[in-house]
Amino acid sequence: MVELGTATNLESLGLTVGTPAIKSVGPLAFGPGGVLFIADNVGASIFAVDAGEDGGQTEAVNLENFDASLAGYLGCAREDVAIRDMAVHPASGNTYLSVMRGSGDAAVPVIVRVSGDGSISDVSLENVAFSQYDITDAADEDDPRLVTRMKLRTVTVTDMSYVDGLLIVAGTSNEEFTSTLRRIPFPFTGEAQSNSLEIFHVSHGQYETAAPIRAFVPYQGNTSILASYTCTPVVQFTLSELDAGKHVMGKTVAELGSHNHPLDLISYERDGGEYLLVCNDRHPLFKVACKDIDGQGPLTEPDDSLDASPADPVTPGVGIPRELLPHPGVKRMANLNGNGVLMLQQDEDGSTHLRTYATDTL
Repeated sequence: MVELGTATNLESLGLTVGTPAIKSVGPLAFGPGGVLFIADNVGASIFAVDAGEDGGQTEAVNLENFDASLAGYLGCAREDVAIRDMAVHPASGNTYLSVMRGSGDAAVPVIVRVSGDGSISDVSLENVAFSQYDITDAADEDDPRLVTRMKLRTVTVTDMSYVDGLLIVAGTSNEEFTSTLRRIPFPFTGEAQSNSLEIFHVSHGQYETAAPIRAFVPYQGNTSILASYTCTPVVQFTLSELDAGKHVMGKTVAELGSHNHPLDLISYERDGGEYLLVCNDRHPLFKVACKDIDGQGPLTEPDDSLDASPADPVTPGVGIPRELLPHPGVKRMANLNGNGVLMLQQDEDGSTHLRTYATDTL
């Protein structure tokens, strides 16, 4: 078991030693000093935990049948392990996973650490340096509203990223326009700001304010984010336009069609250019050149050709140019030392693997 602790200046980060009351684990992100942000949708909170790692040797991770190894370590069946998110420590290169072990109300939240040599350990969350941010405008647990058949509370936080002193948090609120983007200062001592979001959904042929961002990534020196939604608009937001309390209209730059769920996005550099990788549960992994996003005008007209059935062949959709990559079954991605991308890949039989790919091959 890994003990988190005292590698950083706890006072400057607003952390105190104790045991965080984490009820569930979901999206993860790393911040200053190796602080690990953990989203807890059941508790409608975000925890900042000192990961206690100052450095180390960053190594490529390649673990075949990782899901079987993880289930064996946790002492449960493979089907009782649900990996919610993955993040790589920026200094050590160790991989952190948020995992729910079990199902339903009996599921237990676990943070798992995978070292460069492939060893697995669970992270102690007792007597650790942490702080907590409570999301006061989260939907109540008994709120009857649903988002893609999920209770509104369960998508309070769908993705997170730390940018220039702010934790950017996508998800939902209890407001009429539920799709929300929050900017939370860290340490958790300042006042958070939020925006309700609206996008044009090409395959639905309408503007929408309820469905949340499912995954996003900052790019262009953290001045913009590219976000993806269920069924599957891809939308650009400029961070400088997010004035506190303002209702913000995103620019839809691509649409991938119906019956598709976005899973993850990351950015990386190659040959002097910045690129984004986008993985989904139906479509192949694809690459986008950031320079093409600015040149794409907003998509504001419906396109019935995108409303295909799940049995139809995968189509590339409309909007920004993209390149399909031969990396099947990608469920999660994370940058590794700037020279590699770590991918969690699943075969058709459900077997899951951790594999590292050099950025110059992508």
